[in-house]
Amino acid sequence: MASRVVMPKLTDTMEEGILVAWKKREGERVEAGEVIAEIETDKAVMDLEAFASGIVRKIVVQEGETVPSGTLLAVVAEADEDITEALTEQIAAAPSPGKAASPTAPVAASSQPVPSQVSPSKSVAAPEERTRPVASPRARAIAAERGIDLSTVVGTGPGGRIVEEDVLRAQVPAAGGLPPGTDQPLSQMRKAIARTMVQSKAPVPHFYLTTEIDMEETERFRDQVKQQRPFDLSLTDMLIKASALALARHPEINVSYVGDTIRHYATIDIGIAVGLEDGLITPVIRDCGAKSLEAISSEARTLIDRARQKRLQPFEYSGATFSISNLGMFDVENFIAVLVPPQAASLAVGAVRAVPIVAEGTVKVGRRMKVTLSCDHRALDGLIAAKFLKELKRILEHPQELIASPAPA
Repeated sequence: MASRVVMPKLTDTMEEGILVAWKKREGERVEAGEVIAEIETDKAVMDLEAFASGIVRKIVVQEGETVPSGTLLAVVAEADEDITEALTEQIAAAPSPGKAASPTAPVAASSQPVPSQVSPSKSVAAPEERTRPVASPRARAIAAERGIDLSTVVGTGPGGRIVEEDVLRAQVPAAGGLPPGTDQPLSQMRKAIARTMVQSKAPVPHFYLTTEIDMEETERFRDQVKQQRPFDLSLTDMLIKASALALARHPEINVSYVGDTIRHYATIDIGIAVGLEDGLITPVIRDCGAKSLEAISSEARTLIDRARQKRLQPFEYSGATFSISNLGMFDVENFIAVLVPPQAASLAVGAVRAVPIVAEGTVKVGRRMKVTLSCDHRALDGLIAAKFLKELKRILEHPQELIASPAPA
């Protein structure tokens, strides 16, 4: 039976994707579970696996094109099968990871014929009907995402082929930034951020609490750990561990507002905001309450590196129950974070600053850091949030607890 390869819907925020490169060509055989194409979602570049075995009989969407989730990309079938019906029937988007069988690479769905906003006839023109500049698949994907007309780009590859570096140079002129009066199309990631923020800031009643933390002991502790242990401890690692301890002692913060209920989570899954060139992504450290500081540090470093390469799988950047955004390295003193539903709380972290401190009638220089907790007032009240923030402050001012048991006090 002919199998339709479609652009999957991998997250709730994904509405379209870019076909970066085909790993199989028309006429080639592909086995079920084998990678047939590379796609770019709103958050990452991922492999697309074939749902069924067969021959790639027809490729419908070409490399570098952006299409909505659910769009027919190709048809896989045996050599003697009639694929007319598979090419003409309309299809629905593949399910998001929450409905998938397992958190592995996405598979090309074989959907039943149900109404869709996009029909194959409108999704792409036949290859012979257009002329396109010679460009690598990655160059086409970046150009499509950032609204760059490849006909205006000079290729430096073999035979004048446009490569990724050519597109990146074209995006940022020598004078820096885009020319005045230019409309810059939204990237896939920026589109997803815009949709999420509208869903958060408008309907979710936020409130904010700010406290200042004495960081002298924390900085001293960090220096000691870096000298004594074989891993490079960051302030973000310590914030994750401290938040996990505070959440374990105040589980009423580790919740979500869901309709007429408050959902309490069994594990503490903390997201770390990572800034990228065209937006941000939040890789998630799972079950932080059960992990050591060293384990958190190692996992965070790996996830952050892969996030910057846009190589995270959807399950690695979704499902956080709490999140941390640290802008201290940019000398930001204080800021507030917008909640990402369904999280009920998010921590915004500013820079550690040298400030004058009055102690016992004298003025001295102290090391202080401001943090702001954003809360969903539907799930949390000020008193509950204040108690959590007080506990977080106490832990960071007594950092030896970061290597102690994570069990609730």
